Amino acid sequence: MQALPDRQISWPGILKRYLFPLMLFLLTLTAADAFAHGVSDDDKAFIVQSSGMQLLPFIYLGAKHMVTGYDHLLFLFGVIFFLYRMRDVGVYVTLFAFGHSVTLLYGVLSGTHVNPYLVDAIIGLSVVYKALDNLGAFKRVLGFQPNTKAAVLIFGFFHGFGLATKLQEFTLSPEGLVPNILAFNVGVEFGQLLALGAILIIMGFWRRTEAFRHHAFAANVALMTAGFVLIGFQLTGYFNA
Repeated sequence: MQALPDRQISWPGILKRYLFPLMLFLLTLTAADAFAHGVSDDDKAFIVQSSGMQLLPFIYLGAKHMVTGYDHLLFLFGVIFFLYRMRDVGVYVTLFAFGHSVTLLYGVLSGTHVNPYLVDAIIGLSVVYKALDNLGAFKRVLGFQPNTKAAVLIFGFFHGFGLATKLQEFTLSPEGLVPNILAFNVGVEFGQLLALGAILIIMGFWRRTEAFRHHAFAANVALMTAGFVLIGFQLTGYFNA
């Protein structure tokens, strides 16, 4: 994994151009649904009322949740930020997909409950971790580079529990539960591929410009700030619940 080299940073410029606008955007985006854990009223009504096998609707719900799940997408963006070869992208994305698939299925089918605010706070922490990793902070501070693949897999487990908590808020019909959850997971993976494709296209154009070298540091600082904002929202929800 590549990391950014040491350089002189204009912090006032970064704050003005990147962090403050990003924080305002996230505040607007999450204020309305931060405490609903990302499930719309229509989706809630469908999940509660559905019975029997509903494969296509659950595939749609899984894909929709991943495509609109900004916390998952921020982490995915951080993971592939410095991955230039498709083979490397495939390895890291597979580790992430395996991790969240295991805990999504295990959490729902076993009835294992975790606090949704705390697990979502950890998901925010995963965004902060990946941004710091991209900035080379761990090697400079700790003197060694933690295993990035292991970190992606471990955080993938937490992302899966985060997905599971969305479904555990409702009374799911036992009829067709297993195929429906499998379909939801397939939808999550499909949504992840759609989001990944869009991110790779944008990153491909960006990396060909001179702006990428100049703005990569600021982008990861903004990514880290977004993670802290997500952590703050979820911890606020935890202490107010």
